[in-house]
Amino acid sequence: MMIRGLKAIATLTVVAARLVRALDDLPIYTDGSLATGWENWSWSSTLDFAATDLFVGTSSISVTSSEWAALSVKLEGTFSAYAGLKFDIAGVQPDVQILIQSSTDNSQGPAIPFSAFTTPIVPDKFTTLLIDFNALPGTGSQLGNGTWDRITFQAGGNGATYHIDNIYLVGAIVVPPEFLSAGPLTNNVIAITTVGAVNFSDVSVKLNSKSLHITSQNTYIPVDTPSKSITYLNLASSLAPGSLVITAGNTSFSHTLPAVQYGSIVQAVNHPINPHIYGVNFPTNADYIKHLGIPLSRWGGNAVTAYNPFGGFTNAGNDWYFENRASDSADDWIGWVSGAGSATMLTIPALDWVSKDASSYSYPRTVYPDQAAFDPYNSDAGNGLFPNGSYITPAPDPSNAYVPWNTTAVKQWLSGLKNKPTIVTVDNEIEIASNTHQDMHPNPVGYDEELSRVIEFATAAKAALPNVLVAAPSTCSWWFYWTSTIGYTDNAAHDNIDFLPWFLAQMKEQEKVTGTRLLDYLDIHYYFQADTSSNNDTAKALRLRATRSLWDPSYVDESWVGVNPQNHQWNPTAVHLIPRFRTLIDIHYPGTKLAIGEWSSTNDKDLTGGLVTADVLGIFGKYKVDSATYWAEPSELGPVGLAYWLYRGYGAFFGSSSAQVNLANPKPDVLGVYAGTERGKLTLVVINKDSTSSVAFDLANVPAGTYFLRHFGGASGLAKWQTTITLRSSTYIVIPAYTAIFLDQK
Repeated sequence: MMIRGLKAIATLTVVAARLVRALDDLPIYTDGSLATGWENWSWSSTLDFAATDLFVGTSSISVTSSEWAALSVKLEGTFSAYAGLKFDIAGVQPDVQILIQSSTDNSQGPAIPFSAFTTPIVPDKFTTLLIDFNALPGTGSQLGNGTWDRITFQAGGNGATYHIDNIYLVGAIVVPPEFLSAGPLTNNVIAITTVGAVNFSDVSVKLNSKSLHITSQNTYIPVDTPSKSITYLNLASSLAPGSLVITAGNTSFSHTLPAVQYGSIVQAVNHPINPHIYGVNFPTNADYIKHLGIPLSRWGGNAVTAYNPFGGFTNAGNDWYFENRASDSADDWIGWVSGAGSATMLTIPALDWVSKDASSYSYPRTVYPDQAAFDPYNSDAGNGLFPNGSYITPAPDPSNAYVPWNTTAVKQWLSGLKNKPTIVTVDNEIEIASNTHQDMHPNPVGYDEELSRVIEFATAAKAALPNVLVAAPSTCSWWFYWTSTIGYTDNAAHDNIDFLPWFLAQMKEQEKVTGTRLLDYLDIHYYFQADTSSNNDTAKALRLRATRSLWDPSYVDESWVGVNPQNHQWNPTAVHLIPRFRTLIDIHYPGTKLAIGEWSSTNDKDLTGGLVTADVLGIFGKYKVDSATYWAEPSELGPVGLAYWLYRGYGAFFGSSSAQVNLANPKPDVLGVYAGTERGKLTLVVINKDSTSSVAFDLANVPAGTYFLRHFGGASGLAKWQTTITLRSSTYIVIPAYTAIFLDQK
């Protein structure tokens, strides 16, 4: 067994285990009230500390939190020596995340949503949940040392209602040794994940009832998630189709190894990969950039439309009650991001107003009392909508929350930057400003206005920063690629030409007139249109195959696009995104690069989101995207962060050029195979999107020899697993179900 906790140590010897005395459990709430030493720091929540409608003992805490509100308790002292947190919970799977915090330095550990627990929460009885501070649910990471003194149960955007009881800090957690998974990997490797001090002398491997000899083993413990380890067993012979049984102690793991699929890799046929395709929006810190190998970072999103660089203010728009707020300095942001080794993409405001301070808002209750909703933390700030969902009219005076903005201000700002951006984008999704920023721009933005603003502000940017590259128009989605907010009458007024093709042609004409290229990147935002919000097995399979919309002309989009394409383009029900826009660029404005300034897996927290991301990053390289940044900053230890780490983390890069992959039987719904080449050495990423079955390949032109291996997913789980292997043969390479692997030839 293993005992976790800074004051609880198990020393295992050959003879016996001697336990150092553990801390006693520390009560936070038992019956009727918080325990001595704890204070109620909750906000915007209705709490009953002596509820008797559902309880264990004599009472429980009844909690009703409005959106983003919380039950929060603080200890007079710190609890960093404790091993975990235990509590009983009841409710209709509450939308709640748990935060372990320090009021001393305002730090906090990773957010732990209730959804990260495998045990379901039900409304009519209590479920006991345990958080191990050495293996946090969802990520497996450690809470780490800190002046921890506060525990917060924070509701999501829809609020939450639940009962909670018997809340304790746990002095020690017993972790019995266990073999968690064991399965095949690549050609002659068995990967076994474990917790605790297991005995590997009890492990045996049989293929088709014949024992396979284990020649060596090595164990890897991820630095970020040390609660679990993985041991790689190297076999004397290669794997082959049939029945594989791995016996580990009293547990057996059985696998059916499939017939081989044939393919080849041709490194001689290749094209460069622009490293800027591996970008994200707003990386959290310099270590994040370095750990995941982020080569491009974007300062973007709805709020930057109102960013005032002369005061450090911005406005949330309709994302949060049209409220002004303080903002970090874009100049400082460029500085530390560049210092961490990332190029930068800076969004410049291009409407007529920016925030005037850090506290004003556009729709006060005192002026507009009949609004649909008000900020739970500022009851005077409304959402700008009537209860029926229509916009408040007339629009407010913009000067209530804003000050004027123009190209002169942009030139003053950009020319005065200490730190220069690599790329600037002309605003963010201004085609929908009459929705997102209805308080400052209530009128719909049409073709002509959007073109005019791009030309004016791109001209100002290049005047201030002659070497800067300009990206525009940062269009938000498929619908607005082709139509403005005004609607089809705007198309008709422009010879029924869809918007982005028209925009490209106009920017080409502008260069003819001025002799200056103002558009270096056509920047679009792309979000998969199919609804996968249910996240059941059907939705997960749809999410995984929806990546075909990026490249496949035969894939009819499984969304409204497939039945109501609403454009004048060829093959309109197939998104066919990257080849389509590369063709449109070649037709209307050759030499323009293609940027995808925002995109998403549709679920950052589910394993399938990570597999989608690994697939998309491979597609971007294969189909020659020039720049792409994920919205927004995926957790470093979550599935999406692991996909970036797979390709780029800690300096182990996918090849600088994309090599040709030939598959005899491509199966894009369940497989993604991407090859790279770097100075004659092969890199390979394979994503098995099948949830239940392994896949095996016979890949010609994959040399035998030493490879650096990375992988995540499948039975091995979400961790930065890696090792060095010797590939004996390329005629049978196994990738487990729901797993992404990376191979780098040495």
